[in-house]
Amino acid sequence: MVSKKVGRDDNQVDLFLPQLTALPLRDQRETMERPFFSLSKRKRLKPIDYVSPDGKVTVHVSANSEYGLATIYDLDVLIYCASVLIEHKRRGVNDIPQTLHVVPYDMLSTLKRDVGGRAYELLGNALDRLQSTTVKTNIRSGDAVETTFSWIDSHSQLKDRNGQVRGMRITLAKWFYDGVLMEGGVLAIDPAYFSLTGGRERWLYRVARKHAGGAGPDGFSISMPTLYEKSGAEGDYRRFKFEMTKIARENSLPGYSLELLQRDGGEPLLRMAKRSLDESPSPSPSNGFAPAVDASKRGTAAAEEEPVSFPVQGSIAFGAFGAIARANLPSPQRDHEAVANDFRNFLRSRDIAFDASNITQIFATFCTKQRSAI
Repeated sequence: MVSKKVGRDDNQVDLFLPQLTALPLRDQRETMERPFFSLSKRKRLKPIDYVSPDGKVTVHVSANSEYGLATIYDLDVLIYCASVLIEHKRRGVNDIPQTLHVVPYDMLSTLKRDVGGRAYELLGNALDRLQSTTVKTNIRSGDAVETTFSWIDSHSQLKDRNGQVRGMRITLAKWFYDGVLMEGGVLAIDPAYFSLTGGRERWLYRVARKHAGGAGPDGFSISMPTLYEKSGAEGDYRRFKFEMTKIARENSLPGYSLELLQRDGGEPLLRMAKRSLDESPSPSPSNGFAPAVDASKRGTAAAEEEPVSFPVQGSIAFGAFGAIARANLPSPQRDHEAVANDFRNFLRSRDIAFDASNITQIFATFCTKQRSAI
């Protein structure tokens, strides 16, 4: 399967798409505790088969042999899309679209991902896995109706004259789209979730968010074997138990504390509880993927970002806005100072503050819509 790539169409990249960097992110509630995604970055072809203990809920997830199962890291794209839908709903938009037009730079920035190098290629790979993975489940209607779908129905790239990706169209599966917009269909998540590098940590955070988020100070406890069945993990139970024990001892999930409860003659329980406002996660040791995060910077809410303002005058060459211009202007690039002056005029004409909370995203999108140098 090959994603559709289309030519330049400036009208398709809306400069005023919701900018989500400073807004709460939303996760689709039904997918937060059942095994819908591979927890590994490695290509997985083995299907996920889950049946609830009472036999009423089933989940079957199968992979395309070329792409493998969609991963919990690919889920980031769906979280972003769910957040866009909820923002449309909050603004009172009629006929909220099932097909979203997004700016890749905005998406990657919101998801705390690199915006250079192979970032766009990796994003395309994630979209391919989301489109090619097949899900069959009756989770929404019990055993009455079993629905089969892929996470997205289609995706396409909008390119400029030089072949650089400036925008994307993503058509969401109706099952996912309906699940986001239905009453109580989403939960807000901590942006620090995207700093979790391990697939099992990410999955466990989502379980904790769903079950312990409203469970009060005593939290929520679950047996290790039940947790294993809900995870869809590819390894054996012994390995899963070892890794969960390690995560519990590190106790570094944002917003939720973990405690392993031993039982005489039985498998342990994992207790998850919402952290108090003055409690921070324990710092995690470096795992080779990212440096350890200072516990003082990880809490139940995202740390406030340093305010950024577009310079009212002067050069942008050596600052963050110069880097944004270099990354987003079509080649051959216009003079950056001329672009900066045009952007200042644009802000004034639209009565947009130079220190708007999403000023970097507005400037990045503005750059993508500029003509190349003659």
